[in-house]
Amino acid sequence: MSSCCDKPKPEKEAKTVESSCCAPVVETSCCPSEKNQRDYLLWVSGSIVLVCYLLGFWFPDGETLPRWLTVMSGGIFELFNTMWWGLVAAVVFVGLLERIPRELIMATLGRGGTVKGVARATFAGLLLDLCSHGILMVGTKLYQKGASLGQLMAFLIASPWNSLSLTIIMFTLIGFKWTLLYISLSLLIGLISGVIFDRLVTRGVLNANPASPDDGSLEQSPAVWPELKKLFATASFTPRSIKDLLWDGLKDSRMVFRWLFFGLVLATAIRAFVPLDTYNALFGPTLVGLLLTLVAATIIEVCSEGSTPIAADLVMRAGAPGNGFTFLMAGIATDYTEIMILKDLTKSWKIALFLPLVTLPQVLVLGWILNQMPL
Repeated sequence: MSSCCDKPKPEKEAKTVESSCCAPVVETSCCPSEKNQRDYLLWVSGSIVLVCYLLGFWFPDGETLPRWLTVMSGGIFELFNTMWWGLVAAVVFVGLLERIPRELIMATLGRGGTVKGVARATFAGLLLDLCSHGILMVGTKLYQKGASLGQLMAFLIASPWNSLSLTIIMFTLIGFKWTLLYISLSLLIGLISGVIFDRLVTRGVLNANPASPDDGSLEQSPAVWPELKKLFATASFTPRSIKDLLWDGLKDSRMVFRWLFFGLVLATAIRAFVPLDTYNALFGPTLVGLLLTLVAATIIEVCSEGSTPIAADLVMRAGAPGNGFTFLMAGIATDYTEIMILKDLTKSWKIALFLPLVTLPQVLVLGWILNQMPL
């Protein structure tokens, strides 16, 4: 019996579980397991999102609603319509990852704790066409499959707005030169940050991923392409198998949806009470403008689709390409949805808070350099 339970239940057969209030303990009827607890944050935030989405659908003009509710419902309606496909794609990817052997995933990413492994994770994040919240689902599954902490961070930093669809949008908004420069610099930050995180794990500053394989299992890792072909050849594409895949992906994405819904509610509430035009008037290509951009990126919680036009506006209207880059990258590093998910995933506030600590200095230095370049 654990110390958090008052009365033993001898008639119940005990079993060892992880409890939210105790270490591995004996479960009795007065000390339920964590899986039986209701996720109030998920249900409350999800309910608010659902109500606001329906209001945004039924009252697109908001004539009969208070102004703040019109802004919130319209914002949630707009953001969710923009990001839904990325979330669905993420659920599919997570369901697929659940069916791919752990050894094969680790062979694809390479050895954790090495520059090559971090580089592979960085380019994997670049190639996936998912929004910033969708990529979190895939990243958490990769970590659970054994990716190192550095690989996880490189994957998350490099991916959110570097999707094919957003790259095309960026080309049209700010031009070929700035888009390629943004992509190259974001890859550089992802690679450097991933290496730093793996070094911090090696030195014992941060905890390693307990699911990471040992060196012996990596030496015996399978060949990637032959194994992928074999899996595809034996895959079953029936309505039942597709339904199971989607259901598994949805269940494993629950932690991300919880903070995503909370982030949507908080972001649209900020939109309702803090006019965005105020930020645009202050964001010139100066040190003060760069710092204000950092503050705004921290406060404004938008998906990558929503941050892209704002960043482009900073480039074209404010004449501050460094501020646009900072808004995109600092939004990733200071995203409270991402920080809270990392905390839940790694069970460590220290690891979650090291994300902005490691990445923000790089972002600010590169942003200042970009602001010195002519448009």
